[in-house]
Amino acid sequence: MLRQVAEGVLIHESEFVQSNAVVVRGHASVLLIDAGVQGHEMVCLAGDLSDSGQSVVAGFSTHPHWDHLLWHAMLGSAPRYGTARCAATVRERLSDEGAKARVTALMPPDIVEQVPLDLLGLIAGLPAGTAQIPWDGPLVRIIEHDAHAPGHAALLIEEHGVLVAGDMLSDVLIPMLDLNDTADPIENHLAALRLLEDVADDVDVVIPGHGSVGRGDEVRVRIGQDRAYVHALRDAQAPGDPRVGPSATYGRDWLPGVHERQLQHLARRSEPDR
Repeated sequence: MLRQVAEGVLIHESEFVQSNAVVVRGHASVLLIDAGVQGHEMVCLAGDLSDSGQSVVAGFSTHPHWDHLLWHAMLGSAPRYGTARCAATVRERLSDEGAKARVTALMPPDIVEQVPLDLLGLIAGLPAGTAQIPWDGPLVRIIEHDAHAPGHAALLIEEHGVLVAGDMLSDVLIPMLDLNDTADPIENHLAALRLLEDVADDVDVVIPGHGSVGRGDEVRVRIGQDRAYVHALRDAQAPGDPRVGPSATYGRDWLPGVHERQLQHLARRSEPDR
């Protein structure tokens, strides 16, 4: 069910990793950001929009990971966008016959049958350097960076003071660095946090890709927490982060493993060539 989190901005939370689909109301239609994960959830979302007399005029994927590239026919055939680099990455990763099988292998087995893949990744890249999403609603500013994934975008809905952060600034997930597509994942992540910090004074509500909505000063708290975690990774220190500590209430069976793999990967990168 849709839940309003700010004027003109609503979310629909998935059962999968607390994923947030974001709806931004325009004049007579909506912008849908990261549409959802399971088919029945997207059908529910489409029904909620229909009941309110609105349809989707544009979609946007914040980054090129499978759970942010999904769509359902019930949501309509509106154009779906991403940054130029995001769309190029999607084309490259989904260009061969085995692509959907690889995506399926990334999913928890218990939801595989519930995830519709027929419209996976059908996004158009906006011209490089595009500053805002082309649609007839409130101005949605694109803040592009390369933390977490190539061509990742955070979106600032300036009129309503809302930051849609994509897979950044989560209260339940640690920062997950892009360890495969970049030469300096630490600096990429820190640079992205600086970009988000630059707009923090204009943000009243932050919506992460996964986790709960943050309000007021929490955007700066989350930026600081993510920065401290990345610094700990860089310095090969224990993070002291409650999201992977003994008091963690989410992902206790798998998030510590993610942290350990990131630590080991960065350690191997720093070893001198043999």
